[in-house]
Amino acid sequence: MTGALHDRVVIVTGASRRIAIGAAFARRAVADGAAVLLHTWSPHDAGQPWGEDPGGPAALLAELRAAGGRVEHLSADLADPQAPAAVLEAARGAFGHVDALVANHARSSGQDLEHLTAAELDLSHAVNTRATLLLTQAFAAQHDDTRPGGRVVLFTSGQYHGAMPAELPYIASKAALHGLTRSLAVHLAPQAITVNCVDPGPNDTGYADEELRAAVAAAHPGGRWSTPVDTARLVGWLLSDEAGWITGQTIASDGGWSAR
Repeated sequence: MTGALHDRVVIVTGASRRIAIGAAFARRAVADGAAVLLHTWSPHDAGQPWGEDPGGPAALLAELRAAGGRVEHLSADLADPQAPAAVLEAARGAFGHVDALVANHARSSGQDLEHLTAAELDLSHAVNTRATLLLTQAFAAQHDDTRPGGRVVLFTSGQYHGAMPAELPYIASKAALHGLTRSLAVHLAPQAITVNCVDPGPNDTGYADEELRAAVAAAHPGGRWSTPVDTARLVGWLLSDEAGWITGQTIASDGGWSAR
């Protein structure tokens, strides 16, 4: 299979739900010719209002392989400090090397100031911030800078555009990734690795009820939500050779939501 990512190996974390961003990008990566290591952790989704994917990771794995993709899978709880290294080793064991890391995973948490707990702050930090840094560390340590396409893509949220007071543990950990992007990019530039961060905006990944979906669409300059495919297009470009001179940037792929 040829394409913009032909002969590249990409890790995609947080791909537990076929409706969401990780799965959308995995489809894009396979279509662009990459081999993919899917990371999932369905117990997180099972504990959320939207629930886990009824088909489980096996359904996405089967879909991608049926499309001709070279795809392997690892389920791992990124709250475990050993898990990031295990994800990298699984990818190297399957494909021999890793060219790009898409750190899409996230722990969601709905706590405001009055209901804030130390336990949730620690867990959100462990999954969203610590695991992303350890994944990046492990990726950079094994990266062969003679290969093209060294890429890290992080994900933040909209806290730097507008207040999100009901999700403090989540936005604290996501703000850290936003803040880390430039420093990681400068540090890894000599290794021919770019580091960028994506804010996918209000994204229709199946968590919103009809009332919220209608309200956001009505307030959006484009008249609709962002979709996982919108985000996958941007990430696919950031991983391509065309984006080789783009690093240290946080890009809001939100159709103008943050420009209102």
